[in-house]
Amino acid sequence: MSREPGIWRNTTHDWAMEVDVDHLEGIRRDPTFESRNRDLHLVLEVLAYPADEASDQGGGSALITLHPDGSISVADNGRGTDTRQDTHGRAIRKPVMATKDLRFFDSADAPLLPDGQPRRGMSVVAALSTWLVHTNRRTRGSWTQRYERGIPVTELISLTDNGTTGTTVHFLPVPSFAPNVKISVSELETLSEAFAPVLSVEVRDCRS
Repeated sequence: MSREPGIWRNTTHDWAMEVDVDHLEGIRRDPTFESRNRDLHLVLEVLAYPADEASDQGGGSALITLHPDGSISVADNGRGTDTRQDTHGRAIRKPVMATKDLRFFDSADAPLLPDGQPRRGMSVVAALSTWLVHTNRRTRGSWTQRYERGIPVTELISLTDNGTTGTTVHFLPVPSFAPNVKISVSELETLSEAFAPVLSVEVRDCRS
């Protein structure tokens, strides 16, 4: 495998582009990303990735936590986000947060998520979040990185391995046009069942 991001094979995201500012700004300007259940949709966008992983690996699990500050985290037990090294030994993570998903974002045939809205990719979650923390654990290293409005504001920060693998996406959605709409646990649990049997999903409500 080449050790230069510019010529790595692109399957879901463009390895050569770390951040696509125009793409992120376009998401924020597009009124179609606002809906009564926007935050619920963002959770489903995140869940779709561990569901992909679970489908490839023969099963998996995810934990959704609704936090008291209004933030949401989705933690899974998959292999973690693809991370490689360039010729200088620098860790390069697949740019899932800050660039478009090549499979879905511009596709008229994008699959529908359980809420009936088309899948667009993780960049929608990052762009529509005040902050997002991506924590990644793989067999060959673990790290975390923080984003604000989709833009990375830290480098990859190394973490001590704890013997597990998986990804945690913890995000605080920006205020929506329907600020008083609260995610319903029962609705979230019902929609999450659509990812079964490959992905087992638990919802934990820690809101006051």
